[in-house]
Amino acid sequence: MEPHLLGLLLGLLLGGTGVLAGYPIWWSLALGQQYTSLGSQPLLCGSIPGLVPKQLRFCRNYIEIMPSVAEGVKLGIQECQHQFRGRRWNCTTIDDSLAIFGPVLDKATRESAFVHAIASAGVAFAVTRSCAEGTSTICGCDSHHKGPPGEGWKWGGCSEDADFGVLVSREFADARENRPDARSAMNKHNNEAGRTTILDHMHLKCKCHGLSGSCEVKTCWWAQPDFRAIGDFLKDKYDSASEMVVEKHRESRGWVETLRAKYALFKPPTERDLVYYENSPNFCEPNPETGSFGTRDRTCNVTSHGIDGCDLLCCGRGHNTRTEKRKEKCHCIFHWCCYVSCQECVRIYDVHTCK
Repeated sequence: MEPHLLGLLLGLLLGGTGVLAGYPIWWSLALGQQYTSLGSQPLLCGSIPGLVPKQLRFCRNYIEIMPSVAEGVKLGIQECQHQFRGRRWNCTTIDDSLAIFGPVLDKATRESAFVHAIASAGVAFAVTRSCAEGTSTICGCDSHHKGPPGEGWKWGGCSEDADFGVLVSREFADARENRPDARSAMNKHNNEAGRTTILDHMHLKCKCHGLSGSCEVKTCWWAQPDFRAIGDFLKDKYDSASEMVVEKHRESRGWVETLRAKYALFKPPTERDLVYYENSPNFCEPNPETGSFGTRDRTCNVTSHGIDGCDLLCCGRGHNTRTEKRKEKCHCIFHWCCYVSCQECVRIYDVHTCK
């Protein structure tokens, strides 16, 4: 089945209330143009799909940071697509659908765990960065975690207030996860794992001062890592995610579902680990019910024995090979002073795609 036809079928399936009822469809604002004007058009809060009342109040009260919230989700989606670029499921989003990942997130799988973690981390990261850049009047630099300077350096610059970014992410992203069911418990755990990764990776960033870069004095500030480091870390957590089982308990408010590690012999998951309790589909063939696009026509690495290799990515169906001509810069020469001149060469590459 062609991808665009499958996308149409997925869109039709997602029209039902069953799929959207528990879906974080507010993520869809990150794929539209409307999020860029949130700061100037507060009335748009009411038109953002999928907001629960607490999120709607947050949006209206803190409208100036909503573009950063949307930018954070977008950042998370882009990082997800980078991390899964060579896997059978490659974090594909669906245009013109409120459920931007399709039915893939309906199941409590590893994929769902990663997407929630990276999206929540993205919100915390983008809000923190925006505050440090001075784009909001309600937040700014961090002055609470400085302490005494070290030998050979002093505090300076603008320390990024990751605690504030994490608070915004927790208040907004977790607002809808208040149901007494296992899926809500799983989402909250993975959201927090993503945010904890931001705090764990904060580090001192320094700049040298002195004649001719002698670094006689260094000024330092707390900074977030590149978001790629967050994606790499959470991808490792995806690979080692803990499988859980659902338990029901009777409490004063009624039946409550909680999660317990499935295998008692293994170390129980910490707040930094990702958790799931349903197995993933194999994503080899198109399937509108699971949200799988299949792997036909995907580019594979013929020399790799990993999941991005043609054997595994193509699910044993084999692959096709074609040649492709690409224009590239070559024979570049540096001229004093100061420019580089290059020739244009045509190179031929073999491209391998799944059957």
